[in-house]
Amino acid sequence: MRSLYHPSETDFRLPNILHALSDPIRLSIVRELARTGARSCGTFDLPVAKSTASHHFRILREAGIIHMHPMGSQYVNSLRRTEIDSRFPGLLEAILRAEESVPSKEAL
Repeated sequence: MRSLYHPSETDFRLPNILHALSDPIRLSIVRELARTGARSCGTFDLPVAKSTASHHFRILREAGIIHMHPMGSQYVNSLRRTEIDSRFPGLLEAILRAEESVPSKEAL
């Protein structure tokens, strides 16, 4: 498997993290990882093509939000919560908590 780029904690940039979390698909991936822990890419029920899902995982990885490590023929994704909290204390928790409090379209 090819080697993947993962930024170090000191290379995390707030605009990159906010951009990565601005997309509903990527936010749902992060929400699931926060809720369930590490998972392989194929276990997410995403309403997009495989190539589009790969793009979303790449954006999250390159922003420093997730870590992808090979396991057999798959990649397992884990949330880099400790590193994000160290660099930007409370950011991820605030975003996830705010997302939970937003009413669904059906409720409006």
